[in-house]
Amino acid sequence: MTRIMYAGFAALLLASCTNGETDRGRESAEATAEAEGETVTLAATPPMGFNTWNRFGCDVSETLVRGIADAMVDSGMREAGYEYVVIDDCWQVDRGPDGIIVPDPERFPSGMKAVADYVHERGLKFGLYTDAGPKTCEGRPGSLGYEEVDARTYADWGVDYVKVDWCHSDSLSAPVQYAKFREAFDATGRDMVLSICEWGRNLPWEWAGEIGQLWRTTADIRDNWDSVLWILEANNRHHEAAGPGHWNDPDMLEVGNGGMTVEEYRSHFSLWAMMAAPLIAGNDLRDMSDEIRDILTNEEVIAVDQDPLGVQGRIVLDRGYGAQVWAKPLADGSVAVALFNQRDSEMDGSVSWHEIGLEPGPALVRDLWTEEEFEHLDGGTIATRLRRKMPGHGVVMLRVTPIRD
Repeated sequence: MTRIMYAGFAALLLASCTNGETDRGRESAEATAEAEGETVTLAATPPMGFNTWNRFGCDVSETLVRGIADAMVDSGMREAGYEYVVIDDCWQVDRGPDGIIVPDPERFPSGMKAVADYVHERGLKFGLYTDAGPKTCEGRPGSLGYEEVDARTYADWGVDYVKVDWCHSDSLSAPVQYAKFREAFDATGRDMVLSICEWGRNLPWEWAGEIGQLWRTTADIRDNWDSVLWILEANNRHHEAAGPGHWNDPDMLEVGNGGMTVEEYRSHFSLWAMMAAPLIAGNDLRDMSDEIRDILTNEEVIAVDQDPLGVQGRIVLDRGYGAQVWAKPLADGSVAVALFNQRDSEMDGSVSWHEIGLEPGPALVRDLWTEEEFEHLDGGTIATRLRRKMPGHGVVMLRVTPIRD
């Protein structure tokens, strides 16, 4: 498909403009709804936070988690919207006689509730990892048969987010097993986001929206350019499944882990935002360069990801030689656009308004990385296309707002 028809965009935008809100407005609305006993949508926008796995693997501890929570505040990431601090695999070592999961006493001597309290005291939320099978991917105790026990334990500890993996589980039914977690979480009375991580093996985009708030669509990401390209193509196929409270998850961010260039990390982050993907950082927040921090905290790019309309952006034009145009309609009537260059060298990029669902005419264009702002008149001809230089392995990310009488 090379074009998004304007009528489709217009219908989405008209529906959204009647109730579009700023982030603060949504927070106020959620607080009011809770006070009045109304249902609040978990993960109404894609979750943002940090997960230990990509950078630290099994080397997790309460010292690390406390340091990451502090760094999330000090670096400005909390202010930018990151809120979850999630411990991945290897925090658990056994089950007690009562079946309750036991954290590693050497690495978490204060216990998980104390760690969760520390995270909460910094205005953040706390997350843990488990597995749907008998063992986790690293051979620690899984949750099979203990879903209710674990849910109650997590609620007692103050857990807000649970990533549930799928190792040692291929003989099970994914919809059935993950539904057990959802029911167990709901029975505790505590809101806990369910992150489904079965790597897209069981077509979760067809059923997971009724169970979890996000689901993996691909195999694990790697800190290299080829991995990013492969995941972009795979996740793009399922854009229609995403929306407020249920998101396609192309895996966590590798930004800042050292395997790619700054330009490639900027593209990685931009296109995750275009796809309305969860923005879960995976680098060491305690020690990152200004360039990496600037990527992770770009408020205008984050706003595209967090847009309340909740549409997953997608490829609307693939030129076949490494140049793509991505588009994502936004709640205020504008459209986020990414001109993406997969090739090594600089290349000319261009876009016409009809390709992104807009009618010809004048528009205000803002470059979300350079902060340049200008007007452009698309007259509906090739000569009046918007043209920009795309760096090698780079992206030009724009917000296009029609100027109407």
